[in-house]
Amino acid sequence: MTSDSVIDSLSAAVGASPDDVPLRLHLAGLLLDAGRPAEAIAHVGQALARNPADPQAQALMQRALGGGTPAPAAGRPVSGTPTSGTPVSDAASPGAAAGADASAGAVGGTGPAADPPRPGQPGAPGQPGDDPLAAYEQELADVVPPRFSPAGDQPEPVTGDADRMFDVEVSTIRLGDVGGMTEVKERLELAFLGPLRNPELRKLYGKSLRGGLMLYGPPGCGKTFLAKAIAGEMGAKFISLSIVDVLDMWIGNSERNLHELFQTARRSAPCVLFLDEVDALGHKRSKVTSSGMRTIGNQLLAELDGVEGNNEGVFVLAATNTPWDVDPALRRPGRLDRVVLVLPPDAPARTSILEYHLRERPIANIDVRRIVAATDDFSGADLAHLCESAAEYAMADSIRRGEVRMIEQRDFDRALKDIRPSTKPWFATARNVAMFANEGGMYDDLVGYLKRRKLL
Repeated sequence: MTSDSVIDSLSAAVGASPDDVPLRLHLAGLLLDAGRPAEAIAHVGQALARNPADPQAQALMQRALGGGTPAPAAGRPVSGTPTSGTPVSDAASPGAAAGADASAGAVGGTGPAADPPRPGQPGAPGQPGDDPLAAYEQELADVVPPRFSPAGDQPEPVTGDADRMFDVEVSTIRLGDVGGMTEVKERLELAFLGPLRNPELRKLYGKSLRGGLMLYGPPGCGKTFLAKAIAGEMGAKFISLSIVDVLDMWIGNSERNLHELFQTARRSAPCVLFLDEVDALGHKRSKVTSSGMRTIGNQLLAELDGVEGNNEGVFVLAATNTPWDVDPALRRPGRLDRVVLVLPPDAPARTSILEYHLRERPIANIDVRRIVAATDDFSGADLAHLCESAAEYAMADSIRRGEVRMIEQRDFDRALKDIRPSTKPWFATARNVAMFANEGGMYDDLVGYLKRRKLL
């Protein structure tokens, strides 16, 4: 059986038993003897991946990479750069042939090993510019693919001053999908939606298609959902911005990211740009100790003023749970000059939210009015958690009894004993702000609500 036939047979055996390391190493040795180092390296690499300390695999790898030029197979021309120090132009001389025979004997294991290169010779250790792997890299350039290469459909990385890519959404939510919040919807109609629907009247009254509005209130009351509903009602694009989209470890990149976000919104006009947790980006500069955060705040003010570009058709909506931490400069007329309080859902809104979260769940004998009456001050997130907890109790009971049952009123009664409204801590803090920090009348809506609830 010829050498190639043996190699083909062993290759088939290794393919059938890929974890047989001794068989794989034996095949690698034969490949080296046949002058096929690229294939040998692949098999030795597989063996080293399974056992990096395998001495036989290490010896074969060293032999494949640095043990001299492999012996050419019968009828195959010698290619690559000789490693014995013989110039390429002398490769056809009798001395070169003798050196090649010696090298072949070293690779095949039947002759004396080739002398290592002496200092000063090409390929000697420490010789600048003489990499012992260079000859193999050149010889195997068409066989072994590069370690890292981009996929054919992978876009080139964005470099230089090119714009970053940000998510520009088209919202399908409408204000009709938002339960309750009648006063909030009226304010939004006056500030944004009315002028957009009536362009002739807008021109007559000189109303600009730009502006800013800040939504504030307890967490979980639907400020983000309301912002998407406004974008959907306007038929505008929607871009959500948070501090993680802006901050960067390199000086100046955070300001650049903020500018590029506003530029994307300007190109997508009409567009709603939603600044979530605006207190993180626009914190009171008098309380900011980081110079980097101060410059980000200054950049935000410049973008809102339209210094860096025309903001016509860009509606800036901001949301925060702590409006008292927002820099007063952001609330100056022409920036976020309108402030709207988003309160916990009222009774009709709570009914809509409960029905929404129960619409695809198996329910029976649920008294929605009773649940609504027991969930005063619950946020929308609290109501979703209440429905989730009731479903958990019903499922656990079904598992325990071995039969499926519906979600019933008793599950909600049990959940109501464990869940308390998450808005109460917020109102405790907001009460102090409304009492002692309402000089400009910004929190008049909050004061009125607290008085109606007899909390002030």
